[in-house]
Amino acid sequence: GQSSYFVWLNRGKHSVVIDLATREGRQSLEALIAGADVLLQNLKPGSMDKLGFSLERLRKDYPALICCSISGYGDDGPYADRKAYDLLIQAESGLASITGGPEGPSRVGISVVDIATGATAHASILEALIARGRTGKGADIRISMFDVMADWMAVPLINTEAGNPPKRMALAHPSIAPYGVFASKDGKGILISIQSEREWKKLCADVLGQPDLPSDPRLANMVARVRNRTLTDKTVGDSFAQLTRNELLKKLADADIAFAEVNTMADLAGHPHLRRIEVDTPNGTVSYPAPAAIFVGEPRHYGSVPAIGERTDMPKTSRVRKSS
Repeated sequence: GQSSYFVWLNRGKHSVVIDLATREGRQSLEALIAGADVLLQNLKPGSMDKLGFSLERLRKDYPALICCSISGYGDDGPYADRKAYDLLIQAESGLASITGGPEGPSRVGISVVDIATGATAHASILEALIARGRTGKGADIRISMFDVMADWMAVPLINTEAGNPPKRMALAHPSIAPYGVFASKDGKGILISIQSEREWKKLCADVLGQPDLPSDPRLANMVARVRNRTLTDKTVGDSFAQLTRNELLKKLADADIAFAEVNTMADLAGHPHLRRIEVDTPNGTVSYPAPAAIFVGEPRHYGSVPAIGERTDMPKTSRVRKSS
């Protein structure tokens, strides 16, 4: 009965509901801003100004305040007033065009634009906090979802402008072979990556049981294997299909070949490397993946997920703080 995104992102926070259409609501927001280090907002461009909270005014009244504004396409330009959602920016930035298989573009399986934009804002705010510690001055940070993804698309864009546009190859690699998914005898997909001739020889001898394969001129080096990808993949695929998942994993590990299983969410739930945390929520305790950063020797505490509006009655002069 709760939003998975809300539970994931809002542990340890206070939830205050304010009606900005009322004078009292705007006063409450003013009081919160007066005691804040950072103001983060992603309202439609110009909305803050209409409410009486223009960034120019806020920076004048609160010179140490760090303001971070997130938009779809920035404050100006022909698309500044367009609505922008995660999947729309995946399409507009070209990300969808390089995702998926030959049959057509595809959405990335998570809301990567939203997450990337939040991570960019987080890093920028930390930079501004460090600078404020030295100068005492706040900052006015502007971040657009499109800019974030255009930055992330730098490598495929550079390659395209150099005459080498990327191809959609699903779980394969355009310039390395074998590098892709092959099914075991019992139907488990296993992704392998052969990066050198030494690894190719080890794969042939210790996993495929065909030590003479590297002598075949069609498979003798990386360029030849990519050129003859159909033969390369069929050779590996036929051998993999003779072995069970457990047999393949052991052989690949013993040969020090880079590999991964193509797991489902059910597989992830039971993964031996999955670290979890438990967080209290209004509807009970929820377990989900732990934040990636580990601070050695410093046990972490994770605050509960708030109920909507649970701190709306907090004193207007209080300084809101977040736990980890």
